[in-house]
Amino acid sequence: MNSSRRRVVIMGAAGRDFHNFLQVFRDDPGVEVVAFTAAQIPGIAGRRFPASLAGSAYPEGIAIVDEQFLEQLVTEHGVDEVVFSYSDISHLAVMHQASRVLASGASFALLGPARTMLRSRRPVIAVSAVRTGCGKSQVARWLVQRLHAAGLKSAVIRHPMPYGDLEAQRVQRFASRADLQRADCTIEEREEYEPHIERGATVFAGVDYAAVLAEAEREAEVIVWDGGNNDFPFVRPQLHIVLLDPMRAGDEATHHPGEAVLRMADIALIAKSDTATPAQIAQLIDSVQALNPRATILRGASPVTLEGAATLAGKRVLVIEDGPTITHGGMAHGAGWRAASDAGALIVDPRRWAGPELQETYRRYPHIGPVLPALGYYAAQIEALRDCIDACDADAVVSGTPIDLAALLDVNKPVLRARYEFADIESPGLAGALREFLREHGLAHRSAPMPCPP
Repeated sequence: MNSSRRRVVIMGAAGRDFHNFLQVFRDDPGVEVVAFTAAQIPGIAGRRFPASLAGSAYPEGIAIVDEQFLEQLVTEHGVDEVVFSYSDISHLAVMHQASRVLASGASFALLGPARTMLRSRRPVIAVSAVRTGCGKSQVARWLVQRLHAAGLKSAVIRHPMPYGDLEAQRVQRFASRADLQRADCTIEEREEYEPHIERGATVFAGVDYAAVLAEAEREAEVIVWDGGNNDFPFVRPQLHIVLLDPMRAGDEATHHPGEAVLRMADIALIAKSDTATPAQIAQLIDSVQALNPRATILRGASPVTLEGAATLAGKRVLVIEDGPTITHGGMAHGAGWRAASDAGALIVDPRRWAGPELQETYRRYPHIGPVLPALGYYAAQIEALRDCIDACDADAVVSGTPIDLAALLDVNKPVLRARYEFADIESPGLAGALREFLREHGLAHRSAPMPCPP
């Protein structure tokens, strides 16, 4: 190691950490990044960030080490600074991590938008949230559909999920199911990409977001940033929509970087308003007005439809929910549970049939209710998911994930999909905000009138 360079460790979860490195540290001759640490996502630690992405200063790449060894890294390598670079973690937990770092002798840092946001040649609409599972992708899909209806070419840039071969995933473009298969996408990746593709949209993602953005700009007149967790965008938006969840009212002021994201919002969108109480909505309105009084407050709905709902009354049902929402998103259950309950089904707790892979998830996230998280970061998790479904004593499966799970897993039970989409329930609402955005950027005059949302 070159002792004249400032030594840095980046704490991450295979996403924001890589972006921060590429934007801020890769080409800085005064910095040596000695390691990334890995959290939240299994199977990331023990690998290396490849030399082809890391640059000439890192001919052997950069080690990715389990976060439990943070103190050891700091002391053994004489680390000067640790940069925290992942999302949806409580303010208290962030400071516990900071305390670990400070006690080891290093400084603790957070990188902000001015140093990490890319600038696009195209107008950018960003969709973010204060917690995982608020419904960002629903809103992103809604926006893309209306942009297409207005005759505008748009591209979705998705927050990174590079869980495989990082070199191969440097820049990814998904326009068909075949693209997903060729990229060997995880269930988590499919949950984000497949619903866009089903509606004719093209999704861009990867590791090197300067290159990802350049590719998207070649095809699009408008960029839609579809955020991950409660992170702030990698691309500077001209319209920043931030979702809040009435079922977790209060979390907007207790989690990082969700509070920062809300404070930078142009529009604070109270999602799932159709299932919230007036008290929950009022609490969120008060919170937005206290944290970001300049934001426009809108309300939206997330109606759920369940295929075959009439057949489920009194039937034993296994409910599957999308993994991130009910793990680090902190939800006990999601749309699948809600739809099955409304249909009168008897919901079966899957823990009895869950193997070691899934039991570890339930142990790590004890708040999870009687549902099965659709985890599939690697092959063993997918097998564990299939085995649990097959073994479970249930008549049917209600899937609350956004993907066609039955097409991905060959299971011995019928799988009924619970689908949910964003609905604008105010006038002019989000549709009015989108029309104004297009006028401001000189795009409204060449577009057909946008249809009113349902």
